[in-house]
Amino acid sequence: MNLFPGFTKKRIRTSRATINLVTGGNGPAVLLLHGYPETHAMWHKVAPALAHDYTVVCADLRGYGDSSKPKGLPDHSNYSKRAMAKDMAEVMTALGHRRFHLAGHDRGGRVAHRLARDHGSRVRSLAVFDIAPTLRVFENTDMALARAFYHWFFLIQPAPMPERMIGGMRRDYLLGRIGRGPGGLGDFPKAVQREYLRCFDARGIHGSCEDYRAAATIDLLHDKKDIRKKLAMPVLALWARHSPVGTMFDCLANWREVAADVRGRELDCGHFLPEEKPVEVLRELRRFLARSST
Repeated sequence: MNLFPGFTKKRIRTSRATINLVTGGNGPAVLLLHGYPETHAMWHKVAPALAHDYTVVCADLRGYGDSSKPKGLPDHSNYSKRAMAKDMAEVMTALGHRRFHLAGHDRGGRVAHRLARDHGSRVRSLAVFDIAPTLRVFENTDMALARAFYHWFFLIQPAPMPERMIGGMRRDYLLGRIGRGPGGLGDFPKAVQREYLRCFDARGIHGSCEDYRAAATIDLLHDKKDIRKKLAMPVLALWARHSPVGTMFDCLANWREVAADVRGRELDCGHFLPEEKPVEVLRELRRFLARSST
């Protein structure tokens, strides 16, 4: 099953990683970043249609998919959103895209947020799907949030405990996470499920744990240093009615704390917006990109 017809697969070596991606289409560049525990395959219902008017790049984050999955450093710095964002900035340079639009779901949204911070002159617009800013999440933590976001606090435990526990039941764990929305696994074709499972090997499990460990440590230090500096580019925030983000956060207000120009809305779905509501996501993204390109 070809999830991205007409796209070209590439592997690009950056200064600290090798990044796997697919790219296709013509027009202004748009970089799409996936969430946990997925890969670039999550964009298979959105990217081909978007490529009619844009040059679309769908990349695997460091630690995920077929990109590099290095062993985490003691301070988790090689999985900081700063390091992961630098990967993507270098990828877009290698592809010849000096400036580009940027969209990220879940963990990809957090990398996109840091990319917009560290390389703001290159980012024309930023779209974030079903997340509140990382610092806001940790600052809002209470019993209800800890229950809803339990995996955040499980995955940050010292290695190798989470890795071994997940590794012992990786199929049930992964399919349980992507099957929680109102549409359940019906929104994830078997070929996509197999792709996610293939990439969720021991190194992928470790890489994703390190992603969360960095979020709870070094990423917070970086975010606190930028707390008074608002993003200048237009920001689109979409969130799910049936997810903890939609019920526990005021997404527009939270993103307006970190960006000057924010718009957005709720979609009637679960956490995996691009797979559960691709038509609505594509419509909102197209409208936003057209407005941001003028």
